[in-house]
Amino acid sequence: MMAESLLPGEAPVSLNEARGWLRLGATVDDAVIAGLVRAATNICEAFIGQWLIVRSGEEEAPFPADRILLVARPVVAVDGVTLLSADGTESPLGAEAYRVTIARDSSACVAVPNPGDAARARIAYRAGMAEGANGIPEAIRQGIVRMTQHLHDARDGAGAGPPAAIAALWQPWRRLTLGSGR
Repeated sequence: MMAESLLPGEAPVSLNEARGWLRLGATVDDAVIAGLVRAATNICEAFIGQWLIVRSGEEEAPFPADRILLVARPVVAVDGVTLLSADGTESPLGAEAYRVTIARDSSACVAVPNPGDAARARIAYRAGMAEGANGIPEAIRQGIVRMTQHLHDARDGAGAGPPAAIAALWQPWRRLTLGSGR
């Protein structure tokens, strides 16, 4: 339902940064390290409850619903709403046919006052803290590097949990919710 993994390309921590932290030179393990950086970034986003680098997402929600609360945060913009009927017919809505509210905490909800006989709504939007890696706070980036190291060290089955320092670095940006709001 929702885009949840990083798009190929820019990540909050570069391969060179991760390789330097791990004290690795140019190596054939670059694909492994890049995968660990993506995994560490996904862990960070799940922990703090926010997407880091702005990217597109899409969600579907059933009717009847007074409002549809988008899962990803911080929402930058809602790009479109499409109604989906039970038989699969899609009807894109004009901007005047739905209402978007982005709260101070950057959560967003979409209201479709007249969904007709639509069974579901598909909402396309963009969310993320920053346009690029340089806009991500250094404490978050440092936590991702340290999580990458932890994942690298644990690749052979070492059972130790992640260091508490990682959670301490990410804690100031953590956003918790009390439910889905749907």
